[in-house]
Amino acid sequence: MTRVKYCGFTRIDDVRAAAQFGVDAIGFVMTRKSKRFVDIEQAMALRDAVPPFVTSVVLVMDDEPAYVDEIVRRVRPDMLQFHGVETDEACATHGVRYLKAIAMGEGEAALPRLRAYPRATGLLLDGHGLGETGGSGQRFDWSRMPRDLTQPLVLAGGLTADNVAEAIRVARPWGVDLSSGIETSPGLKDRAKMERFLAAVRAVPSA
Repeated sequence: MTRVKYCGFTRIDDVRAAAQFGVDAIGFVMTRKSKRFVDIEQAMALRDAVPPFVTSVVLVMDDEPAYVDEIVRRVRPDMLQFHGVETDEACATHGVRYLKAIAMGEGEAALPRLRAYPRATGLLLDGHGLGETGGSGQRFDWSRMPRDLTQPLVLAGGLTADNVAEAIRVARPWGVDLSSGIETSPGLKDRAKMERFLAAVRAVPSA
């Protein structure tokens, strides 16, 4: 079964709706570089709305280590997700399991970075370019999804209910992650889109 993470939440009601529809993980963007940014107080309230057995994930991007430590202490995410040029060692210093996003918009140049994070719980392959934030809706060539890595791979970038079945068939990811594909505007989720996307993923036959 392909797991689903929705990212970029800013409203408690949207968090509750996504969980009700059956999402596996919910992400909050806490880097100020993003238009979906939520501060620590907002993130604490959103985190408290996440029900049992749904994973909470906080996204950061080249943020100060002290700030990330404060997030860990106060927001209590289950996982961190790093989107910048952080090293494997830096990502692993906060005492929380982490995902590392790899900017696949560069094509071949991105591939060596897939092996630079051995301590990552998983790798998130996104369609944006190096140095850009996620949630852009850009997709990459799904056939570039590697087959020889032991870490779970999460596919992101340009996914919708209309193309996710093809994406799963071609890339065969452990999970999928999206933000803009379930929104009416940045940070504001569309409940019908959230429900429809999950239904589309669940309808894909297991390999």
